[in-house]
Amino acid sequence: MLSGRATATAKTSDGPVEMLRLVELAKGSAIKSRTQAINQLKSVLVCADSALREALAGLINPHLIKRCAALEALDATGPATAARHTLRLPARRIQHLTEEIDDLNQRIAEAVKASSPGLLDVRGVGPDSAAALLIAAGDNPERLTSEASFAALCGTSPIEASPGKTQRRRLNRGGDRQANAALYRIVLSRLHWDDRTRDYPHRRLAEGKTRREVIRCLKRYIAPEVYRLIVPTGPATDHGRAVA
Repeated sequence: MLSGRATATAKTSDGPVEMLRLVELAKGSAIKSRTQAINQLKSVLVCADSALREALAGLINPHLIKRCAALEALDATGPATAARHTLRLPARRIQHLTEEIDDLNQRIAEAVKASSPGLLDVRGVGPDSAAALLIAAGDNPERLTSEASFAALCGTSPIEASPGKTQRRRLNRGGDRQANAALYRIVLSRLHWDDRTRDYPHRRLAEGKTRREVIRCLKRYIAPEVYRLIVPTGPATDHGRAVA
């Protein structure tokens, strides 16, 4: 870059995808804080007095949090009063963080639709997976001149590792790992809900592939399909249609 010989175009961060990245960052922070608050609530509940523990026993998380948030302080002082107060505070914090996460989820879905309208229509692609793929491509996805470059960016392009006459390829541990994880989630969703995708592993397993290798192949098939939606002018190939 410093010598001026580099020909690659850097990813920009001055458009709607950068806004999407910041919203995702806020959501990740809120989820982490909510998880910490839930763990704190449950650790306090374990040490609370037996009457309070029995009153809240067997409740699923949403009901437990609602009950804890509605606890009233006792007039007396002591560990029981402190426990009720300590349970009420994180429960209300959890409720607030849940509302914040729901709002951020809505903003993410709206941002994805505005940036790439057809991406959420792809089977198995949810707002979080779509956001991870858009963030990997950046605000100037046209810099990715081919589906192969997008696959390499997502870490789904296999790396040649053929010793002698043996033909094999190894796992690519490079690329954007969040985008790679998004493709993995899409594959798992399709393996559960898409008939044609469910048929693919049987054929590949019969050829001697392992399940992990099959999932890697599926990720490589799905990457071009996503690429054509993120970069509409990208060249069409037959890779994505195998499991569409």
